[in-house]
Amino acid sequence: MNTYLIKRSDVEKALTMKDCVEAVEKAFRLYGEEKVQMPPKAYLYFTEFSGDLRCMPAYIPELNAAGIKSVNVHPDNRKVGLPTVMATILLNDPKTGYPVAILDGTHITNMRTGAAGGVAAKYLAKENCKKASFVGAGRQAETQLHAMMVTKPMITNVSVVDLDNERAEAFAGLCSERYNLNAVVVDSIHDACVDADIINCTTASRKPIVMAGDVPPGAHINAIGADAEGKQELDGDVLKKARVVIDDWVQASHSGEINVMVHKGEFRRKDLAAELGKVVAGNLKIRTSDTDITIFDSTGLAIQDLITAAHVYKLLVEGPGKADLQTVRIVD
Repeated sequence: MNTYLIKRSDVEKALTMKDCVEAVEKAFRLYGEEKVQMPPKAYLYFTEFSGDLRCMPAYIPELNAAGIKSVNVHPDNRKVGLPTVMATILLNDPKTGYPVAILDGTHITNMRTGAAGGVAAKYLAKENCKKASFVGAGRQAETQLHAMMVTKPMITNVSVVDLDNERAEAFAGLCSERYNLNAVVVDSIHDACVDADIINCTTASRKPIVMAGDVPPGAHINAIGADAEGKQELDGDVLKKARVVIDDWVQASHSGEINVMVHKGEFRRKDLAAELGKVVAGNLKIRTSDTDITIFDSTGLAIQDLITAAHVYKLLVEGPGKADLQTVRIVD
């Protein structure tokens, strides 16, 4: 038997954001229904290189899909011309364990993280959202934008703030050119957020940068940037006055937006509104009014990677793209 090698270019051609949002929404539903196996992600820390490596296994019986993702986060990689995040996904046949495919996981990671924010906005944000703000204008902000326009296409206005003004201007240009949005670059986080319906935070900050006074009544916040212990984008007072939804308690309490508050004893499991999987599976109503503030704390789940990779694999291997895929014989 051969193992398919699926390059980033193959993934990019096969995977649309609409399909990714649908797949990730299904992953959350199955997780909420307790129909998956997914141990918490494991970390290896390379402190001398300011980076880490994460191992993320999952099994979705309904799809007959199993696999594992290896993903790094090295913020200094830009200095040497490499992405901060790089990932590889191994898909296995659950029946035999045979490695059926090795996929580039970097694009899948970007897409499924954006898709999770889009799903969260669908279930947690106000019905009639007009303005979105972006704190951080990097690659992840782009996929949050693409997913948001799938689930909240009524958005007409965008504000963006970033330490790199050129990057902010480029992101505003993307908003205008691709979606015909009225997009402006602002000088402060307060100006970006103060009248927003949806706030997307995608920085690697290790101190609060979005304060309670920055967040208007009724806003939904996608807290995406905190993905390791000690990272934090939102001030504790924001969490205290919001209805907080997470993807997974073990991961979020260790390395999500809530992790610093949890470690201080200032946020406990009973303070949660829900897990997003339970919201999707049970169609729970977290928002009680248009003045509620809601937060989605996203740490990234292996089932998001697996379901997206399985979708790409099916499209390519069972579709016309199969002839162009490389194969290797790993097991003799």
